[in-house]
Amino acid sequence: MHIALPYDKGRIELEVADDRVAGVLTVPRHAAGGRSEAEIVRAAHRAPLGSKPLSELAVGKKRVVVITSDHTRAVPSALTLPILLEEIRKGSPDAEITVLVATGLHRGMTPEEMESKFGKDVCARERIVNHDAYGTGLFVDLGVLPSGSKCEINRMAVEADLLVAEGFIEPHFFAGFSGGRKSVLPGIASQDCVNINHSAYAIQHPRAATGVLDGNPIHEDMIEAARLAKLAFVFNVLLDEEKRVIAAFCGEADAAHRAGCEFLLARSGVDPVKADIVVTTNGGYPLDQNLYQCPKGLDAALACVNDGGVIILAAACRDGLGGDNFGRMMLEGTPEELLERILATAPDKTISEQWCVQRFADALIKYRIILVTTGLGREVVEGMHFIFAGSVDEALTKAYELTGSGAKVAIIPDGVSVIVRR
Repeated sequence: MHIALPYDKGRIELEVADDRVAGVLTVPRHAAGGRSEAEIVRAAHRAPLGSKPLSELAVGKKRVVVITSDHTRAVPSALTLPILLEEIRKGSPDAEITVLVATGLHRGMTPEEMESKFGKDVCARERIVNHDAYGTGLFVDLGVLPSGSKCEINRMAVEADLLVAEGFIEPHFFAGFSGGRKSVLPGIASQDCVNINHSAYAIQHPRAATGVLDGNPIHEDMIEAARLAKLAFVFNVLLDEEKRVIAAFCGEADAAHRAGCEFLLARSGVDPVKADIVVTTNGGYPLDQNLYQCPKGLDAALACVNDGGVIILAAACRDGLGGDNFGRMMLEGTPEELLERILATAPDKTISEQWCVQRFADALIKYRIILVTTGLGREVVEGMHFIFAGSVDEALTKAYELTGSGAKVAIIPDGVSVIVRR
């Protein structure tokens, strides 16, 4: 069996003997009715959920802020953002619009990345600003979130007459789903606010899981932050495996987001296929551009691998580790030592990026994980207690050596796109 795995901006091929394959977990998604991506986007704007159309909301609004996703997300902003801006200017032709990039705790986008993501015309015409979670004096304290954290949100967004967000919805390994309210928290929140939302307690909560919103403490903080920030309208898309728009939802922040999540859940749920070896990816670029993002693709594999089994995770990591704290912490001890230290950390003492270390450490204690990457060196990979492999063929050979000649293999070509039922 030959299976193409998304990797960086292309694909790599995995070859597995037919009698070794336990199953392949995929969720092919297709746009209904043969409509173009632009037609899907415009149709959503004509039928907002729980809200007036954006053009009507914009009437009389002078200062408008549009939150958009950064370079680590596959939102097709070159398509969606011009239409969003057009709808705003229908209602308020002279509106002063700022496009605020929801970096969360990521680095800011470079001008080249902005041109690639938003298009040259948008970059030439519009005011685009990177959010800075680490700045001083940039935030407004809007109150207390369910976690007890202060809700500190970018002043530019809080002081807008109209706050709008675009994004996309995919399964998320602790927030339930991406998109919607996530544009505000963590998107444009302070680092302290994000850290408490992502505390060890919250990450370890049984409801902080893929596909779960109700009772999820991380989601509850996020939706309250969006309400306090007065996020008036969201536009979210869903994508197929080629990153093409197959559906779009817009309107009131919670209503539109939940509708998109329900759509995705109905099409992404798969039953687990248990195996001694599980191959997964982080869905290729942009999500596999650094290791920090890769617990997302790992999550589906964790639901399928047998006790004591091996996970093969393929991620290019062209941008390296993806976070200074993450990389430093991963090299500071054994997985057991790291997890013990993180679980003992009080929410208000949370260190940025520790949640990623927490999920990796927990997985590394239970399973052997082979990392297939061309962006990280062997020494760094092995220093973080992964097994290094330069290709999927090499990884599979190593996995067979670790599990025995009779081992079966489950394959999840895009580990970010599926929700494995537990």
